[in-house]
Amino acid sequence: VGGGNIAGVAVAITLGGPGAVFWMWVIGLIGMSTSFFECSLAQLYKEKDGEDSCVYRGGPAYYVTKALGQRWLGIIISVLLMITFGFAFNATQSFIITTSFQSSFDIPTWVTGSALTVVFGLAIFGGIKRITRFSEVIVPIMAVGYLLIAIVVIALNITEIPSLISMIVSEAFNPSSAIGGGIGAVILQGAKRGMFSNEAGLGSAPNVAAVAYVAHPVQQGIVQSFSVFIDTIILCSCTAFIILLSGVYTPGVEGVQGVLLTQNALIEHIGPFGGYFVTVALLLFGFSSMLYNYYLAENSLNFFTKGNTSAFNVFRVIVIALIVWGSFQDLGSVFSFADLSMGLLAVINLIVIAVLYKPVLRLIKGYDRQLKEGKKPVLRYNDYSEFKIDENTWKEIVDNINDERAKEKA
Repeated sequence: VGGGNIAGVAVAITLGGPGAVFWMWVIGLIGMSTSFFECSLAQLYKEKDGEDSCVYRGGPAYYVTKALGQRWLGIIISVLLMITFGFAFNATQSFIITTSFQSSFDIPTWVTGSALTVVFGLAIFGGIKRITRFSEVIVPIMAVGYLLIAIVVIALNITEIPSLISMIVSEAFNPSSAIGGGIGAVILQGAKRGMFSNEAGLGSAPNVAAVAYVAHPVQQGIVQSFSVFIDTIILCSCTAFIILLSGVYTPGVEGVQGVLLTQNALIEHIGPFGGYFVTVALLLFGFSSMLYNYYLAENSLNFFTKGNTSAFNVFRVIVIALIVWGSFQDLGSVFSFADLSMGLLAVINLIVIAVLYKPVLRLIKGYDRQLKEGKKPVLRYNDYSEFKIDENTWKEIVDNINDERAKEKA
């Protein structure tokens, strides 16, 4: 859960109208399959982070290098991941948080941006564990709180939901004349904001999915696929309904944009508390997303500059500088930067997972076959030797899981 669920949806509606929500749903459903593929691949091709380590690393750079033997392409993907998440997405989160604070508390964006930069700098230069523990407790509470507020708003307006959904579908194919760019703009905004929210196909989730300890890669692929459904189909829909049921949005009429649209919509529904809640939620969601983005970017940098302390310090300084930069930007500039890097990354990663469809299909068939045999699936790694996987890594995992299951039976 991050700024994309609250601010991203508002940006999609601001620039693409209600019809953009429909295309967010479409990109979410497609993203379920792309996320399944890329995360299953990340699991299949993961490797241990050191001989005696219990931590695994993986992702697009790893499956490109191992499966296709193209390390240069792995480096390009790593650099794009680093730019997209470490630079562009963190600048975007900074913009979202600072503009929200300006709206709710009338605090200048440079003040919030400076404070955010200091806390983030302290986190990445040593205090990340303490802040991460705080996020692990608070962020889920805020996420559940936001979902409950959305459910209450929808319940109070339940009779309007059928006509609202009908309007969203209608606007998706026949947008209001007030929407500049017509249906092309509607589809584009829905697709871009959908990908910004769920990240399916960008190659980011596989970096985290590879770390998971599972018996079969398909298990993690299913989990990641379902997470896209929750993120886009459920949470983004909640934000869209909150905005469109409030009456604060009028196509073609100059007014509030982006996250301020969500804030004003909640104020309309539940009073001033709604605006403050969104601001605090965005601070927590946005900051935790910034730490997550930094982790992904650092993991990508580690792929080709492992152990280079100077490179990591320069990278951290650039990340911090772009957080300051994001707090001074406008809606169009900051999202254009994110869209450009995100688009380049998505094109390369989607081509790669399309080329590597064979091992994933083999994984699906093997998983289904074991289910039909009445067994708990484990990866039969000997069946995948032709795909150049790290068999030693998987032998150790499978042996440990079989031992654990044998002890459970005993």
